[in-house]
Amino acid sequence: MRTAVVLFTRDLRIHDNPALALACEEYDSVVPLFVRDPAFTRPPLGGSSARSQFLDEALVGLDEGLRRLGGALHVAVGPVAAAVAGVAAELGGADVVCARDVSPYASRREAELANERRLRLVDSHFAVAAGAVAPAGGTHYQVFSAYHRAWERTTIRPLASTPEQIRLPQAFVPRPPVAAPASGTIVGGEDEGIRRVRAFLRDGLSAYGASGHDDLSIDGTSLLSPYIRFGCVSVPALIARAREQGGDAFVRQLCWREFYAQLLWANPHSVDTDLRPRGDIWEDNPDSYAAWKAGMTGYPLVDAGMRQLLAEGWMHNRARLVTASFLVKHLGIDWREGARHFFDHLLDGDLAQNIGNWQWVAGTGVDTRPNRMFNPSAQLKKLDPNGTYVHRYVPELSHIPGNQLLNPGLLAPDYPAPIVIHEDAVAAFRARRRLEPPASRPSGDAEEHGD
Repeated sequence: MRTAVVLFTRDLRIHDNPALALACEEYDSVVPLFVRDPAFTRPPLGGSSARSQFLDEALVGLDEGLRRLGGALHVAVGPVAAAVAGVAAELGGADVVCARDVSPYASRREAELANERRLRLVDSHFAVAAGAVAPAGGTHYQVFSAYHRAWERTTIRPLASTPEQIRLPQAFVPRPPVAAPASGTIVGGEDEGIRRVRAFLRDGLSAYGASGHDDLSIDGTSLLSPYIRFGCVSVPALIARAREQGGDAFVRQLCWREFYAQLLWANPHSVDTDLRPRGDIWEDNPDSYAAWKAGMTGYPLVDAGMRQLLAEGWMHNRARLVTASFLVKHLGIDWREGARHFFDHLLDGDLAQNIGNWQWVAGTGVDTRPNRMFNPSAQLKKLDPNGTYVHRYVPELSHIPGNQLLNPGLLAPDYPAPIVIHEDAVAAFRARRRLEPPASRPSGDAEEHGD
């Protein structure tokens, strides 16, 4: 009897799961396994309690789905290679099937597992595997537009079949996952992810392409990113469905995810090192950093975004760009500090996306305009002209009309004055980067990436 251990990582679904499909097709019995590695409680991987709750809910949902097919999820605790070895030894020896991934942690995990026993890696997390699309003479793309063109011409990964039955080894008793009762509005799991995909394709996709996803007042984003991050939904299936309905703008955002994945895969040092050093000398200003984290900067759009993050473990993508730019370029604080805070709170926190986006904003990554700055007041006028988003998350400003939010300190005595003046921040940033004074200042708009 041949047995396989299917190691689930961030592919917490039964539909279109290549690892599970392969094991069910080629082995007599299968043990679905998830390992709670203590590494995920420490930086740079650990963090958000909301993300931990979402993971717990997703694991319970996965176990329920597996049981409907005759299987069950076994949860082990400990360093992943040792935990897998322990399960395999209990089974009298077994192959391990797992989805390959792009982070430094995943690379170490795969190397350790391969040293222990036969490891079979499959592509699952992305529509196009990291490294499968590369420029002539190179290993990866460093400019999104070029990557996007090549990615669009590439056939996405075919969908894996859903097993009709899962056979556990005789006498094996799985240890099931446990989750606290759901308390948030975003509940983890495959069933909920599929429901949200259907609702978005039906009700949200058509408006998304008309820049509805930029409107902070209505939040026209898909809200699918936590389900994508944990693999509760299939990215190739989502891309195929969106393309059928003319959702090119949404598919483009999914391509950003794949772009950043291949960037981290090729540059693992970028987790904590500038991809393109700019000679920045960062400010050591704990008070400004604390004000930014608390949403007390005196800039309504920045503060609304940061308070949304603390309250919901979520932030609209445009607000993420503005708040991140403010920390790095207005306050001169190291992007790594901001990346750590975001990862500590984001429900959809994904290492490749978090690092890629923060380096992009800091100008140390792959932005072709590394010295751009977002003007938070100009962005407020553009993205939330009526103040709906600000009123929702900054209640002390809820009585101030949107067209007066550019000077809220004059009307709301309990709201802080700006901790930095925009024009002074621009001058300081240009001095840090040793740039010539600009002939004119653009509004600071930028291409959106990530949702």
